[in-house]
Amino acid sequence: MTSVLTRRQFAQTTGSAAILTAAGTLRAQQKADSQETLRIGLVGCGGRGTGAASQALGADYNAKIVAMADIDDKQIETSINSLSQKYPDRVDVKPDKRFIGLDAYQKLIDCGVDVVLLASPPGFRPVHLMAAVDAGKHIFAEKPMAVDTIGYHLAMAAVKKAAEKKLNLVAGFCWRYSTSRKEAFSRIQDGQIGDVTSILATYHTGPVKPMPPASARTPEMSDVEWQIRNWYNFSWLSADSIAEQAVHSIDKICWAMGDKPPVSCIATGGRQIPSEGGNIYDHFHAAFEWGNGLMCHLANRQIKGCAGHNQDIIRGDKGVLIIGKGNAPFIDGPKRWRFRDEEKNMYDLEHEALFNAIRKGEVINDGDRMMLSTLVGIMGREAAYTGQLLTWQQMLDCTQDLAPDDLKWEDSFTPTPMPMPGVTQFQLPAPKKPEDQDQGKK
Repeated sequence: MTSVLTRRQFAQTTGSAAILTAAGTLRAQQKADSQETLRIGLVGCGGRGTGAASQALGADYNAKIVAMADIDDKQIETSINSLSQKYPDRVDVKPDKRFIGLDAYQKLIDCGVDVVLLASPPGFRPVHLMAAVDAGKHIFAEKPMAVDTIGYHLAMAAVKKAAEKKLNLVAGFCWRYSTSRKEAFSRIQDGQIGDVTSILATYHTGPVKPMPPASARTPEMSDVEWQIRNWYNFSWLSADSIAEQAVHSIDKICWAMGDKPPVSCIATGGRQIPSEGGNIYDHFHAAFEWGNGLMCHLANRQIKGCAGHNQDIIRGDKGVLIIGKGNAPFIDGPKRWRFRDEEKNMYDLEHEALFNAIRKGEVINDGDRMMLSTLVGIMGREAAYTGQLLTWQQMLDCTQDLAPDDLKWEDSFTPTPMPMPGVTQFQLPAPKKPEDQDQGKK
């Protein structure tokens, strides 16, 4: 997890400008000739990573997977076998390009790839993102991009540096590339439902990756290994369900609100299903205020045996847009509309956008909006964890850091305990001592 710049070191700098000026020579974006084979490296070879690699290969006929990084060589082998069935001539990962361990991402980035797909657990994303940008790679980054506010600021600095270097950075907020959703939100922006007055977004599903019983842990397995192998159940790795899964719904709320941050958030949540060792909730409800009393609600739940419900209801003073009730989004009101065109696969489209931009010498940078949605998700989680009403400025000032950057595979590590509203504290910088304030004036 170590990098040239760790999250803690970032917190001690004067801000992102210090990182940008320390980066060295900025490289101009180059157009990739159609005859040039683009070399892809995959970091995180689980189901989502393997899916991203497949979509990348489908997006560009002259691209190859040449390197993989993971904590488990069996996972790499499984990913290679899966991809080779569909693209037998375009998966060429030699034994010396199969990198294992917590430092595998850096070895992959340094091995000569052109494009990096970041699909490891989100707790690693800020450091991986910064390392890929430092090396001048084009990037696909799965959501979310951070699990805590220190990670958010490091990832945000990487976004700014990627823009300076004219590197392509495409985010895994896949609904932004959906054919039907793009048209639906363009109609909001054109005023078809009038001014937005409220939003209700739901993400009610069953458990995604249930925590196994403690008996499944072998005696030789360290704390770090156990937690990474069950990453979804630990907030320092997953960011919890509101910021890992339901962040898609949060992203659509932000989209409808013009990608402006909320003013404040108050939330509730908890855990009903007993968990042996994890520290995440299985349900949340967050109410975000976007100013002038406009409230946007996000509700998510991951409990077996409950009703599934995944909808976005965006009300305006001249109509309502409903997404998720039926196959196509529709508007009810004086200006009725339903999407009736062809719905293309949004996972394919986001990779097509990335590789087309590389081939044309153009630049896509999803950074600002992907970081906004990430921090709004963390904001909802922290409001629920602490039981406090939190403001956007408090989120920007927050110093939360859920895990050290120097953890090793064999280390012991105790994560934060199960949050308890009213007891769990929101982490703000310690107030300056009088002598520090006097020194600052000098």
